[in-house]
Amino acid sequence: MDLMVCVGSSCHLQNSREIIGRFKELIASHGLEDRVILKGSFCMGHCADEGVCVKYGDQVFGVTVSNIDDFFETQIAGGLES
Repeated sequence: MDLMVCVGSSCHLQNSREIIGRFKELIASHGLEDRVILKGSFCMGHCADEGVCVKYGDQVFGVTVSNIDDFFETQIAGGLES
């Protein structure tokens, strides 16, 4: 499944590069390289939300450096284990 991370100017200021780097680490450490495809995206229209805009499935989330690990465990790894 695609994991889209906004790289637009507003999200870039919210540490999108750091978020992308951490997602790469989490995907690799969980062995999900063949199931989760990390992609960059331009504006998703949720710039007022807190954090970097991330789309997974049909939902858009605001992900921050402080909540990325919890987000990954609950929304991505947890959903794929089902």
